[in-house]
Amino acid sequence: MNGQSDSIDIIEADSIIVEVIDKHTGEIFRRNLPVNYLETDNGIILSGEAMDGSPSQINFLSEAALTKINELLGKGPDSPRCNHE
Repeated sequence: MNGQSDSIDIIEADSIIVEVIDKHTGEIFRRNLPVNYLETDNGIILSGEAMDGSPSQINFLSEAALTKINELLGKGPDSPRCNHE
């Protein structure tokens, strides 16, 4: 990654490109999909519409987000992260 990409906090797009390799033929297929994309330090959110037209989202949480959630639920480490006395 170059230095410019490292400083981006939020990445957003109104569509995504999906590229797959068929497991039977080995052929590559590429599709442009009308899916909203949002990426932050907490993970990735893909949003669009379900088959019936209702809003739909898929959330992929980052390791940092999962750690925060576990700490909020009391499932984090029993010792503090900082050595404050």
